[in-house]
Amino acid sequence: MTRKEFEAIVVDALKELPKQFKDKLQNIEVVIEEEPDMDAVRTLGLGAEGRLLGLYQGVPLKNRTHYYGMVMPDKITLYKQNIEQACKLKEANIREEVKHVVQHEIAHHFGISDKQLKDMGIY
Repeated sequence: MTRKEFEAIVVDALKELPKQFKDKLQNIEVVIEEEPDMDAVRTLGLGAEGRLLGLYQGVPLKNRTHYYGMVMPDKITLYKQNIEQACKLKEANIREEVKHVVQHEIAHHFGISDKQLKDMGIY
């Protein structure tokens, strides 16, 4: 898949977010990288079999106080090659996988942890 095709899928996934969530996305950028930096993978404790599909970096909305300001945007990074490889392994639809990863990382922007997502049965 070309980068341009992948970008279009990401844009569609963002457009498909419910309005009540889109309206609350503040100071956040979504970027695409081919693959994660291995330091990020090690920092997150992922082994060789761990495949990082996306990463949220920033201050979740629920943790922002009146002191929050004059900061760089939060960042959601999607890792194109890892998403493509994961889809091949589980014979998943790349459009659905991108949508899932986008929603997952945006959940972190709202302050929802991986454990909470697991407890809710989301993944």
